[in-house]
Amino acid sequence: MYEATSIKKTDTLTETINVAITDDHVLFRQGVKTALGMKKDIKIMFEADNGMQLLNMLKHMQPDVILLDVQMPIMDGIATLPEVKKLYPHIKIIMLTMHDESTMITRLMELGANSYLTKNSDSELIYEAIKTCHKHEFFFNALTNKALIDGLRMKRQDSPYAHDVKLNDKEVTVLKLMCEEKSTKEIADIVDLSPRTVEAIRDKLKSKIGARSTAGLILYAVKHNIIEG
Repeated sequence: MYEATSIKKTDTLTETINVAITDDHVLFRQGVKTALGMKKDIKIMFEADNGMQLLNMLKHMQPDVILLDVQMPIMDGIATLPEVKKLYPHIKIIMLTMHDESTMITRLMELGANSYLTKNSDSELIYEAIKTCHKHEFFFNALTNKALIDGLRMKRQDSPYAHDVKLNDKEVTVLKLMCEEKSTKEIADIVDLSPRTVEAIRDKLKSKIGARSTAGLILYAVKHNIIEG
C-alpha cells in the first residue's frame, strides 16, 4: 500500500504588460501604481513627472503601455504624444485628464492616442483599458465614442478626407475589421494574409483617405457608412 502523492499543476503563464505612468501629481501616480500593482499581469516599469523626462527614460527602456497625463509642466501630454508615437510607434498610449471635452479627445485620438480616460476613472477601468489597448490597440468607451461621432458631425461640411477614394474589397474588409478592434494578427488570420501585408494595407488606407491615424480611418468608415455610426 502506498500513499498517493499530489501533483501540483503549474499555473497558466500570464503575459506581463509593462506600464509607465507619466503624471506630475505624485499622489495620483502612487494611487494608480498601488492599484495596478495588485494585478498579476501588470508591471510598473517606471514613473515620470513630465514628457521630457518620459522621452529620456524611453531611450533606455520601452513599456508596452504608457499612461500619459495631458496637463504637465515642462512638456505636456499633447506635445509628448506625437513624439512618442514617432519614435516608438508600437507603444500604446492612454491619455489621462480631468477634462472630457470632445474636441480635445478627437484631437488626441488623431495624434495617435489609443484611448482616453478621465483621471477620476476607477482602477478597474484603467486596468481594462491597459489590457485592451495592449491586445487590440484601442480601448473605446463612452467618451471616445461620443468624441469621434461629434468630430465626424463637425467635419461633414468640411471633410479633410478625399471624396473620390475607391477602396477595393480587401481594403474594405481590413477597414471593417479594424473598426471591430481586431488586432493586426487577428485580421491577418481572418483575411488569410501575413501581418506585414495587413500593415501595408493599413498604411495604404491612411494614404488614400488622407487620415493621420487609425482613429481617422474609423471616422472615415463611419462617415461613408462602411460601419454604422
